[in-house]
Amino acid sequence: MDTERREDAGAPQLSVQPLTAERWADLEQLFGRNGACGGCWCMWWVVPRAQFDAQKGDGNKAALRARVESSEVPGLLGYLDRAPVAWCAIQPRTCYPVLERSRSLVRVDAAPVWSIVCLFIARPFRRRGLGVQMIGQAVEHARRGGAPVVEAYPVVPKAGRMPDAFAWTGVVAAYEQAGFVEVAAPSATRRIMRYYIAP
Repeated sequence: MDTERREDAGAPQLSVQPLTAERWADLEQLFGRNGACGGCWCMWWVVPRAQFDAQKGDGNKAALRARVESSEVPGLLGYLDRAPVAWCAIQPRTCYPVLERSRSLVRVDAAPVWSIVCLFIARPFRRRGLGVQMIGQAVEHARRGGAPVVEAYPVVPKAGRMPDAFAWTGVVAAYEQAGFVEVAAPSATRRIMRYYIAP
């Protein structure tokens, strides 16, 4: 049975669409010159670390664009008043080779999970409940793709406010609000959480 999801009723409501080649310019607008953060362009979990560092910036951007132009859907864009303000990367875990090899985020079991690996909200729209909406829409996207389980790897903020750059997988509280449950605690500051989709 689905875990109950709760969303902030006071948050502005997003229109959420899959990233396609036709929407590439919207992602460029949202990510800006830094590719969301440090030239990543959401390739951190996709390519080996040496390759990621070598192609940081324009190379990572070109690599992500090639995936999109091949009809792969690496994630979802969230819009307010037709302006792109949010991004959530979600695909089957097997699409993230670096995650699959991770020593800290090892597989909990053999379930064919889909993984949320990045949650990015434009700075003026942060802390307004949009992350929870994007997580909920990611679950629905995975459901349509046949996923039985959606998995995420949020951080646990230490005392005080965590810099946004360190919370790019999301924070535990947002996933709890979206109905996820903790299934593993690989470190003091990282959790593995899941949303179980009803058959």
